[in-house]
Amino acid sequence: MSNAQYDGPGALSAIGGVRLIARRELATRLRAKSFLISTAIIVVFICGYLILMNFIQNSSSSSTIGLTHQTSALATPVTSAAEAAGQKVDIRTVSEQAGRKQVADGKLDALLVGTPDAPKVVVKKTLSAGLTSTFHVLAQQQAFSQQIDQLGGDPSKVQQAMSTAQLPVQRLQSVDKYQVQRIVLGVIAVVLIYMSLMINGQAVAAGVIEEKSSRVVELLLATVRPWQLMAGKVLGIAVVGLVQMVIFAAVGVGLGLATGAFAIPAGLITGAALWAIVWYVIGFAMYAVMLAAAGALVSRQEDANAVVTPVIMLIVVPAVIGWSLIPANPDGMAGRVLSLIPLFSPMIMPMRISLGVAAPWEIAVSLVLSVALVVALVALAGRVYRNAVLRTGARVRLVDALRAA
Repeated sequence: MSNAQYDGPGALSAIGGVRLIARRELATRLRAKSFLISTAIIVVFICGYLILMNFIQNSSSSSTIGLTHQTSALATPVTSAAEAAGQKVDIRTVSEQAGRKQVADGKLDALLVGTPDAPKVVVKKTLSAGLTSTFHVLAQQQAFSQQIDQLGGDPSKVQQAMSTAQLPVQRLQSVDKYQVQRIVLGVIAVVLIYMSLMINGQAVAAGVIEEKSSRVVELLLATVRPWQLMAGKVLGIAVVGLVQMVIFAAVGVGLGLATGAFAIPAGLITGAALWAIVWYVIGFAMYAVMLAAAGALVSRQEDANAVVTPVIMLIVVPAVIGWSLIPANPDGMAGRVLSLIPLFSPMIMPMRISLGVAAPWEIAVSLVLSVALVVALVALAGRVYRNAVLRTGARVRLVDALRAA
Protein backbone atom coordinates (compact mmCIF):
# COMPACT_ATOMS: atom_id res chain seq x y z
CA MET A 1 0.00 0.00 0.00
CA SER A 2 1.29 3.40 -0.91
CA ASN A 3 1.56 5.82 2.03
CA ALA A 4 2.17 8.86 -0.15
CA GLN A 5 0.67 12.10 1.08
CA TYR A 6 0.57 15.55 -0.32
CA ASP A 7 0.63 18.84 1.49
CA GLY A 8 2.81 20.97 -0.68
CA PRO A 9 1.81 24.21 -2.35
CA GLY A 10 -0.19 24.11 -5.58
CA ALA A 11 0.66 25.97 -8.70
CA LEU A 12 -2.60 27.92 -8.55
CA SER A 13 -3.89 30.41 -6.00
CA ALA A 14 -6.26 29.09 -3.34
CA ILE A 15 -9.38 30.47 -5.05
CA GLY A 16 -8.07 29.60 -8.50
CA GLY A 17 -7.55 25.96 -7.57
CA VAL A 18 -11.03 25.60 -6.09
CA ARG A 19 -12.56 27.34 -9.12
CA LEU A 20 -10.69 25.04 -11.51
CA ILE A 21 -11.97 21.86 -9.86
CA ALA A 22 -15.50 23.26 -9.47
CA ARG A 23 -15.66 24.16 -13.16
CA ARG A 24 -14.47 20.68 -14.04
CA GLU A 25 -17.28 19.13 -11.97
CA LEU A 26 -19.88 21.49 -13.43
CA ALA A 27 -18.81 20.86 -17.03
CA THR A 28 -18.92 17.11 -16.48
CA ARG A 29 -22.11 16.74 -14.45
CA LEU A 30 -24.43 19.31 -16.01
CA ARG A 31 -24.07 17.53 -19.35
CA ALA A 32 -24.37 14.05 -17.86
CA LYS A 33 -27.42 12.01 -18.91
CA SER A 34 -28.02 11.02 -15.28
CA PHE A 35 -28.43 14.68 -14.30
CA LEU A 36 -30.79 15.45 -17.16
CA ILE A 37 -32.88 12.32 -16.66
CA SER A 38 -33.15 12.64 -12.87
CA THR A 39 -34.08 16.32 -13.14
CA ALA A 40 -36.73 15.59 -15.77
CA ILE A 41 -38.21 12.74 -13.72
CA ILE A 42 -38.54 14.85 -10.58
CA VAL A 43 -40.01 17.79 -12.54
CA VAL A 44 -42.60 15.44 -14.04
CA PHE A 45 -43.34 14.09 -10.57
CA ILE A 46 -43.85 17.61 -9.19
CA CYS A 47 -46.12 18.57 -12.09
CA GLY A 48 -48.13 15.37 -11.80
CA TYR A 49 -48.51 15.75 -8.04
CA LEU A 50 -49.71 19.35 -8.25
CA ILE A 51 -52.11 18.64 -11.11
CA LEU A 52 -53.53 15.62 -9.26
CA MET A 53 -53.86 17.63 -6.07
CA ASN A 54 -55.72 20.37 -7.92
CA PHE A 55 -58.02 17.80 -9.58
CA ILE A 56 -58.81 16.17 -6.25
CA GLN A 57 -59.57 19.53 -4.66
CA ASN A 58 -61.94 20.47 -7.48
CA SER A 59 -63.71 17.14 -7.77
CA SER A 60 -63.59 15.51 -4.35
CA SER A 61 -66.91 14.22 -3.00
CA SER A 62 -68.86 15.80 -5.88
CA SER A 63 -71.97 13.99 -7.15
CA THR A 64 -74.71 14.83 -9.62
CA ILE A 65 -78.29 14.23 -8.47
CA GLY A 66 -81.34 14.44 -10.71
CA LEU A 67 -84.75 15.58 -9.49
CA THR A 68 -87.98 15.06 -11.41
CA HIS A 69 -90.58 17.79 -11.63
CA GLN A 70 -92.50 15.97 -8.86
CA THR A 71 -89.47 15.88 -6.51
CA SER A 72 -87.99 19.29 -7.42
CA ALA A 73 -89.18 20.64 -4.06
CA LEU A 74 -86.42 18.50 -2.48
CA ALA A 75 -83.63 20.59 -4.02
CA THR A 76 -83.01 22.62 -0.85
CA PRO A 77 -83.36 19.65 1.57
CA VAL A 78 -80.98 17.54 -0.57
CA THR A 79 -78.39 20.34 -0.68
CA SER A 80 -78.71 20.81 3.08
CA ALA A 81 -78.35 17.08 3.71
CA ALA A 82 -75.27 16.94 1.46
CA GLU A 83 -73.63 19.80 3.36
CA ALA A 84 -74.38 18.03 6.63
CA ALA A 85 -72.73 14.88 5.24
CA GLY A 86 -69.71 16.85 3.98
CA GLN A 87 -70.50 16.25 0.31
CA LYS A 88 -70.73 18.43 -2.79
CA VAL A 89 -73.74 17.90 -5.04
CA ASP A 90 -74.91 19.29 -8.35
CA ILE A 91 -78.72 19.32 -8.61
CA ARG A 92 -80.40 18.95 -12.00
CA THR A 93 -84.12 18.91 -12.81
CA VAL A 94 -85.08 16.40 -15.51
CA SER A 95 -88.06 14.35 -16.59
CA GLU A 96 -88.25 10.90 -15.04
CA GLN A 97 -87.70 9.15 -18.37
CA ALA A 98 -84.69 11.31 -19.28
CA GLY A 99 -83.33 11.01 -15.74
CA ARG A 100 -83.44 7.22 -15.77
CA LYS A 101 -81.57 7.19 -19.09
CA GLN A 102 -78.92 9.57 -17.74
CA VAL A 103 -78.47 7.35 -14.68
CA ALA A 104 -78.01 4.33 -16.96
CA ASP A 105 -75.48 6.28 -19.06
CA GLY A 106 -73.54 7.42 -15.98
CA LYS A 107 -74.39 11.10 -16.44
CA LEU A 108 -76.33 11.17 -13.16
CA ASP A 109 -75.14 9.50 -9.97
CA ALA A 110 -78.68 9.25 -8.62
CA LEU A 111 -82.25 10.24 -9.46
CA LEU A 112 -85.01 11.02 -6.97
CA VAL A 113 -88.46 9.93 -8.19
CA GLY A 114 -91.84 9.65 -6.50
CA THR A 115 -93.13 12.49 -4.34
CA PRO A 116 -91.43 14.90 -1.93
CA ASP A 117 -93.04 13.05 1.00
CA ALA A 118 -92.05 9.59 -0.26
CA PRO A 119 -89.07 9.87 -2.62
CA LYS A 120 -87.23 6.87 -4.08
CA VAL A 121 -83.61 6.78 -5.26
CA VAL A 122 -82.73 5.39 -8.68
CA VAL A 123 -79.08 4.39 -9.24
CA LYS A 124 -77.22 2.45 -11.91
CA LYS A 125 -75.79 -0.17 -9.56
CA THR A 126 -74.91 1.09 -6.09
CA LEU A 127 -74.74 4.36 -4.19
CA SER A 128 -71.37 5.86 -3.34
CA ALA A 129 -70.50 6.25 0.33
CA GLY A 130 -71.00 10.02 0.05
CA LEU A 131 -74.49 9.76 -1.46
CA THR A 132 -75.44 7.06 1.02
CA SER A 133 -74.62 9.48 3.85
CA THR A 134 -76.47 12.32 2.07
CA PHE A 135 -79.70 10.37 1.57
CA HIS A 136 -79.47 8.95 5.09
CA VAL A 137 -79.39 12.50 6.47
CA LEU A 138 -82.28 13.46 4.13
CA ALA A 139 -84.37 10.51 5.35
CA GLN A 140 -83.71 11.46 8.97
CA GLN A 141 -84.73 15.06 8.30
CA GLN A 142 -87.96 13.96 6.60
CA ALA A 143 -88.84 11.54 9.38
CA PHE A 144 -88.20 14.28 11.93
CA SER A 145 -90.40 16.74 10.02
CA GLN A 146 -93.22 14.21 9.73
CA GLN A 147 -93.16 13.59 13.48
CA ILE A 148 -93.32 17.34 14.18
CA ASP A 149 -96.19 17.73 11.71
CA GLN A 150 -98.14 14.95 13.39
CA LEU A 151 -97.70 16.71 16.75
CA GLY A 152 -99.16 19.91 15.32
CA GLY A 153 -95.91 21.85 14.95
CA ASP A 154 -94.34 23.69 12.00
CA PRO A 155 -91.46 21.58 10.59
CA SER A 156 -89.96 24.53 8.65
CA LYS A 157 -89.64 26.64 11.78
CA VAL A 158 -88.11 23.77 13.72
CA GLN A 159 -85.64 23.04 10.92
CA GLN A 160 -84.67 26.70 10.76
CA ALA A 161 -84.16 26.82 14.51
CA MET A 162 -82.03 23.66 14.38
CA SER A 163 -79.91 24.91 11.47
CA THR A 164 -79.04 28.16 13.23
CA ALA A 165 -78.53 26.69 16.70
CA GLN A 166 -74.90 26.53 17.82
CA LEU A 167 -72.76 26.83 20.91
CA PRO A 168 -70.39 29.80 21.18
CA VAL A 169 -66.75 28.76 20.74
CA GLN A 170 -63.88 30.53 22.45
CA ARG A 171 -60.52 29.77 20.77
CA LEU A 172 -57.40 29.94 22.89
CA GLN A 173 -55.27 30.01 19.75
CA SER A 174 -55.98 31.38 16.29
CA VAL A 175 -56.69 28.89 13.51
CA ASP A 176 -54.50 28.96 10.40
CA LYS A 177 -56.79 28.33 7.44
CA TYR A 178 -53.76 27.31 5.38
CA GLN A 179 -52.57 24.69 7.91
CA VAL A 180 -53.10 21.60 5.73
CA GLN A 181 -51.50 23.16 2.67
CA ARG A 182 -48.62 24.46 4.78
CA ILE A 183 -47.98 20.88 5.92
CA VAL A 184 -48.03 19.63 2.33
CA LEU A 185 -45.67 22.44 1.29
CA GLY A 186 -43.28 21.66 4.16
CA VAL A 187 -43.22 17.93 3.40
CA ILE A 188 -42.57 18.60 -0.31
CA ALA A 189 -39.68 20.92 0.57
CA VAL A 190 -38.04 18.37 2.86
CA VAL A 191 -38.57 15.52 0.37
CA LEU A 192 -36.80 17.52 -2.34
CA ILE A 193 -33.95 18.44 0.01
CA TYR A 194 -33.64 14.80 1.06
CA MET A 195 -33.62 13.48 -2.50
CA SER A 196 -31.07 16.04 -3.66
CA LEU A 197 -28.78 15.37 -0.71
CA MET A 198 -28.98 11.62 -1.25
CA ILE A 199 -28.29 11.85 -5.00
CA ASN A 200 -25.66 14.60 -5.07
CA GLY A 201 -24.11 13.80 -1.69
CA GLN A 202 -23.35 10.24 -2.70
CA ALA A 203 -22.02 11.56 -6.02
CA VAL A 204 -19.30 13.37 -4.03
CA ALA A 205 -18.14 10.16 -2.37
CA ALA A 206 -18.36 8.19 -5.61
CA GLY A 207 -16.34 10.86 -7.45
CA VAL A 208 -13.58 10.83 -4.82
CA ILE A 209 -13.33 7.03 -4.92
CA GLU A 210 -13.31 6.97 -8.73
CA GLU A 211 -10.49 9.51 -8.93
CA LYS A 212 -8.55 7.67 -6.25
CA SER A 213 -8.92 4.22 -7.84
CA SER A 214 -8.01 5.50 -11.33
CA ARG A 215 -5.03 7.47 -9.95
CA VAL A 216 -6.42 10.63 -11.56
CA VAL A 217 -6.13 12.26 -8.16
CA GLU A 218 -2.33 12.09 -8.39
CA LEU A 219 -2.41 14.14 -11.59
CA LEU A 220 -4.81 16.67 -10.10
CA LEU A 221 -2.70 17.08 -6.97
CA ALA A 222 0.25 18.06 -9.12
CA THR A 223 -1.63 21.33 -9.72
CA VAL A 224 -3.83 21.90 -6.67
CA ARG A 225 -3.65 21.24 -2.96
CA PRO A 226 -5.75 18.42 -1.43
CA TRP A 227 -8.12 20.81 0.32
CA GLN A 228 -8.63 22.70 -2.93
CA LEU A 229 -9.50 19.46 -4.71
CA MET A 230 -12.01 18.49 -2.01
CA ALA A 231 -13.51 21.99 -1.78
CA GLY A 232 -13.77 22.32 -5.55
CA LYS A 233 -15.48 18.96 -5.92
CA VAL A 234 -17.98 19.74 -3.14
CA LEU A 235 -18.62 23.24 -4.52
CA GLY A 236 -19.11 22.04 -8.10
CA ILE A 237 -21.56 19.29 -7.18
CA ALA A 238 -23.31 21.67 -4.78
CA VAL A 239 -23.95 24.08 -7.66
CA VAL A 240 -25.31 21.19 -9.73
CA GLY A 241 -27.70 20.33 -6.92
CA LEU A 242 -28.57 23.99 -6.44
CA VAL A 243 -29.51 24.28 -10.12
CA GLN A 244 -31.86 21.34 -9.62
CA MET A 245 -33.39 22.85 -6.47
CA VAL A 246 -34.00 26.19 -8.22
CA ILE A 247 -35.67 24.36 -11.13
CA PHE A 248 -37.83 22.34 -8.74
CA ALA A 249 -38.78 25.44 -6.73
CA ALA A 250 -39.62 27.47 -9.86
CA VAL A 251 -41.72 24.69 -11.38
CA GLY A 252 -43.48 23.88 -8.09
CA VAL A 253 -44.27 27.47 -7.11
CA GLY A 254 -45.23 28.54 -10.64
CA LEU A 255 -47.46 25.56 -11.38
CA GLY A 256 -48.95 25.53 -7.88
CA LEU A 257 -50.05 29.14 -8.22
CA ALA A 258 -51.14 28.79 -11.86
CA THR A 259 -53.35 25.75 -11.27
CA GLY A 260 -54.67 26.86 -7.91
CA ALA A 261 -53.31 23.74 -6.23
CA PHE A 262 -52.03 26.04 -3.49
CA ALA A 263 -54.45 28.54 -2.03
CA ILE A 264 -51.62 29.88 0.14
CA PRO A 265 -50.55 33.48 -0.60
CA ALA A 266 -47.70 33.66 -3.12
CA GLY A 267 -45.42 35.33 -0.56
CA LEU A 268 -45.65 32.36 1.81
CA ILE A 269 -44.94 29.84 -0.94
CA THR A 270 -42.00 31.84 -2.30
CA GLY A 271 -40.58 32.28 1.20
CA ALA A 272 -40.81 28.55 1.89
CA ALA A 273 -39.07 27.78 -1.43
CA LEU A 274 -36.23 30.23 -0.72
CA TRP A 275 -35.70 28.83 2.77
CA ALA A 276 -35.66 25.31 1.34
CA ILE A 277 -32.84 26.37 -1.01
CA VAL A 278 -30.91 28.00 1.86
CA TRP A 279 -31.16 24.88 4.00
CA TYR A 280 -30.24 22.67 1.07
CA VAL A 281 -27.00 24.64 0.62
CA ILE A 282 -26.17 24.40 4.32
CA GLY A 283 -27.14 20.74 4.50
CA PHE A 284 -25.14 19.85 1.42
CA ALA A 285 -22.02 21.57 2.75
CA MET A 286 -22.50 19.74 6.04
CA TYR A 287 -22.93 16.23 4.64
CA ALA A 288 -20.86 16.50 1.44
CA VAL A 289 -17.57 17.23 3.21
CA MET A 290 -18.14 14.20 5.42
CA LEU A 291 -18.91 12.06 2.37
CA ALA A 292 -15.80 13.35 0.60
CA ALA A 293 -13.67 12.41 3.59
CA ALA A 294 -15.39 9.01 3.80
CA GLY A 295 -14.72 8.37 0.11
CA ALA A 296 -11.03 9.13 0.59
CA LEU A 297 -10.74 6.24 3.07
CA VAL A 298 -11.28 3.53 0.41
CA SER A 299 -9.85 2.79 -3.02
CA ARG A 300 -12.67 0.69 -4.54
CA GLN A 301 -16.35 1.39 -5.18
CA GLU A 302 -17.11 -2.04 -3.67
CA ASP A 303 -15.91 -0.77 -0.29
CA ALA A 304 -17.90 2.46 -0.42
CA ASN A 305 -20.95 1.26 1.53
CA ALA A 306 -18.91 0.57 4.63
CA VAL A 307 -17.74 4.19 4.94
CA VAL A 308 -20.66 6.02 3.30
CA THR A 309 -23.56 4.35 5.15
CA PRO A 310 -22.91 6.02 8.54
CA VAL A 311 -23.01 9.45 6.89
CA ILE A 312 -26.13 8.56 4.89
CA MET A 313 -27.87 7.59 8.13
CA LEU A 314 -27.22 11.13 9.38
CA ILE A 315 -29.43 12.27 6.47
CA VAL A 316 -32.07 9.54 6.69
CA VAL A 317 -32.77 9.68 10.43
CA PRO A 318 -33.51 13.45 10.63
CA ALA A 319 -35.67 13.22 7.50
CA VAL A 320 -37.76 10.36 8.90
CA ILE A 321 -38.15 12.13 12.24
CA GLY A 322 -39.16 15.33 10.47
CA TRP A 323 -41.81 13.61 8.32
CA SER A 324 -43.36 11.76 11.25
CA LEU A 325 -42.98 14.31 14.06
CA ILE A 326 -43.51 17.82 12.69
CA PRO A 327 -46.84 17.44 10.80
CA ALA A 328 -48.44 15.80 13.84
CA ASN A 329 -47.16 18.38 16.34
CA PRO A 330 -45.61 21.36 14.51
CA ASP A 331 -44.85 23.45 17.59
CA GLY A 332 -44.01 20.61 19.96
CA MET A 333 -40.98 20.79 22.22
CA ALA A 334 -39.25 17.83 20.53
CA GLY A 335 -39.48 19.45 17.09
CA ARG A 336 -38.30 22.81 18.41
CA VAL A 337 -35.25 21.30 20.11
CA LEU A 338 -34.29 19.02 17.21
CA SER A 339 -34.58 21.87 14.71
CA LEU A 340 -31.83 23.69 16.61
CA ILE A 341 -29.41 20.74 16.46
CA PRO A 342 -27.20 21.28 13.37
CA LEU A 343 -27.36 17.72 12.00
CA PHE A 344 -31.19 17.83 12.22
CA SER A 345 -31.75 21.46 11.19
CA PRO A 346 -31.54 21.03 7.37
CA MET A 347 -34.39 18.52 7.49
CA ILE A 348 -36.62 19.85 10.26
CA MET A 349 -36.26 23.64 10.19
CA PRO A 350 -37.54 24.08 6.58
CA MET A 351 -40.72 22.24 7.53
CA ARG A 352 -41.25 24.35 10.66
CA ILE A 353 -40.64 27.52 8.61
CA SER A 354 -43.21 26.38 6.02
CA LEU A 355 -45.73 25.78 8.82
CA GLY A 356 -45.08 29.25 10.22
CA VAL A 357 -44.19 27.98 13.71
CA ALA A 358 -40.45 28.73 13.70
CA ALA A 359 -39.67 31.89 15.66
CA PRO A 360 -37.09 34.28 14.12
CA TRP A 361 -34.67 33.66 16.98
CA GLU A 362 -34.94 29.88 16.43
CA ILE A 363 -34.11 30.29 12.74
CA ALA A 364 -31.16 32.56 13.58
CA VAL A 365 -29.78 30.18 16.24
CA SER A 366 -30.09 27.13 13.97
CA LEU A 367 -28.34 28.99 11.14
CA VAL A 368 -25.44 30.09 13.36
CA LEU A 369 -24.98 26.61 14.88
CA SER A 370 -25.23 24.90 11.49
CA VAL A 371 -22.70 27.22 9.83
CA ALA A 372 -20.36 26.75 12.80
CA LEU A 373 -20.62 22.98 12.41
CA VAL A 374 -19.92 23.27 8.67
CA VAL A 375 -16.72 25.23 9.40
CA ALA A 376 -15.59 22.60 11.92
CA LEU A 377 -16.43 19.74 9.57
CA VAL A 378 -14.54 21.36 6.69
CA ALA A 379 -11.40 21.51 8.83
CA LEU A 380 -11.84 17.94 10.10
CA ALA A 381 -12.80 16.44 6.74
CA GLY A 382 -9.98 18.31 5.04
CA ARG A 383 -7.49 16.68 7.39
CA VAL A 384 -8.91 13.20 6.72
CA TYR A 385 -8.98 13.80 2.97
CA ARG A 386 -5.42 15.12 2.86
CA ASN A 387 -3.99 12.20 4.83
CA ALA A 388 -5.98 9.44 3.07
CA VAL A 389 -6.64 10.40 -0.56
CA LEU A 390 -3.24 9.16 -1.84
CA ARG A 391 -3.12 6.03 0.28
CA THR A 392 -4.14 3.17 -2.00
CA GLY A 393 -4.87 -0.46 -1.27
CA ALA A 394 -6.65 -1.45 1.93
CA ARG A 395 -9.18 0.77 3.62
CA VAL A 396 -7.62 3.56 5.68
CA ARG A 397 -8.78 3.69 9.27
CA LEU A 398 -10.36 6.96 10.32
CA VAL A 399 -8.01 7.18 13.33
CA ASP A 400 -4.99 6.90 11.07
CA ALA A 401 -6.36 9.51 8.66
CA LEU A 402 -6.91 11.95 11.51
CA ARG A 403 -3.30 11.74 12.63
CA ALA A 404 -0.93 14.47 11.52
CA ALA A 405 1.04 13.81 8.39
